[in-house]
Amino acid sequence: MSLGYAEKLSYREDVGTVGMSEIFDPPDVLQQKIEELAILIQKSKHLVAFTGAGISTSCGIPDFRGPKGVWTLQRSGKGVPEASLPFHRALPSLSHMALVELERAGILKFVISQNVDSLHLRSGIPREKLAELHGNSFREICPSCGTEYLRDFEVETIGMKETPRRCADTKCGAKLKDTVLDWEDALPPKEMNFAEKHCRTADIVLCLGTSLQITPACNLPLKTIRSGGKIVIVNLQPTPKDKKASLVIHGLVDKVIAGAMHLLNLRIPPYIHIDFVQLSLSHSPKSKKTYVKWNLRIASIHGQRAPLPFLKSVEVSFPERPDLKTAFLHEQPFYLKRETLRKRPFKMLLTFNFSDGCSCLCTTIEWPINFQVTKDNLVREKNEVLRELRDAADKESHCGQHAVLERKVNPRSEVTIYAIVTNIRRYNDPEEANGVLEITPNSNSNFMIKRCSEGVNGSQTSQKRPKWS
Repeated sequence: MSLGYAEKLSYREDVGTVGMSEIFDPPDVLQQKIEELAILIQKSKHLVAFTGAGISTSCGIPDFRGPKGVWTLQRSGKGVPEASLPFHRALPSLSHMALVELERAGILKFVISQNVDSLHLRSGIPREKLAELHGNSFREICPSCGTEYLRDFEVETIGMKETPRRCADTKCGAKLKDTVLDWEDALPPKEMNFAEKHCRTADIVLCLGTSLQITPACNLPLKTIRSGGKIVIVNLQPTPKDKKASLVIHGLVDKVIAGAMHLLNLRIPPYIHIDFVQLSLSHSPKSKKTYVKWNLRIASIHGQRAPLPFLKSVEVSFPERPDLKTAFLHEQPFYLKRETLRKRPFKMLLTFNFSDGCSCLCTTIEWPINFQVTKDNLVREKNEVLRELRDAADKESHCGQHAVLERKVNPRSEVTIYAIVTNIRRYNDPEEANGVLEITPNSNSNFMIKRCSEGVNGSQTSQKRPKWS
């Protein structure tokens, strides 16, 4: 993980207590508390989740106040802790995906997050049901028209500063800004208003992996008490709000949530990640139009200068044309120049070698090239394509599936956008929950949840729909 955000938000004396010892409830107490939590969730009419860094530690992202947290180590002069993988390749945890299932079942109404890691959006929580109080390292916003852009790479700045990109709307074109707050920045009013509204409406605010020390965000859960609701806290360390909570569980967030989902008979869905790539082929005829010079560019849908974090290298081969040498592209931007007969179509095989952190090593796309085709347009419905890819990856239990989203052919160019499954992670293995106990409800409990809505993890909408190209 690039801990740029953590490095810039260095330890300050006003961040509260850090380095506190972790507390683990005894197994029998933990089991009892998990059952109490499951009953509360089952009876809830308006459940709100309030999440902190502790929900993402099992994803390889360090927290701030734990024994090995960012601020704990900085205070002791040990610097920023190492992460187990790049930030952009972090996968949602079991708890992230459990929240997705609770939202699909109609139980979870809203998520309030203090994290900037984008894992709630990646997991599939709809944008309109998520308030990101401190911003998102992967999201830019147009200050003029309000359009949001969700990226597959970390935005270069924090503090709501201008980024190198502009709004894609031809009627706007304003310079974009990052959405991550710096210390002096006020919480975004739009996000706060939604968060406050849902906390007032909630009958349960479920606090997961947060120390509840940073104001004003930490006071949001208290609003449910004033409206007759309850607070549940799941954290390994004491919090200043413990005395206000109806239930405090000291245990690993994933372990607690896995136990509650088991009791509720709710399946935690797999996480399936899809990346996007744009293939551009520009060409111009030589003298007498017998030959054509063409240029292949493999780029991000976010712009030619944007990185492709999921790609390590690309192999370009021509199986039906032994006269054309295979090319190996190792540096971004991936670019290839060739010259071929204009009237002789051929197939190009593009083998994408994935970066570390992906679930498979590579995938191969077959791209038919015919320079005599001068016009062709294809636009498929994005969510339908992504749903088909996820269904295929889930059924086949591996990644690498791909599909065309858009194709535009002009007399001198062709641009095709592909969607590619690069990661799949399942959570039905007990080890995924850090050894969660087998939970058996007592005879007085009757757990049954009916699903009342469906969703697709990884797809989301918003008041201003995030742009993907």
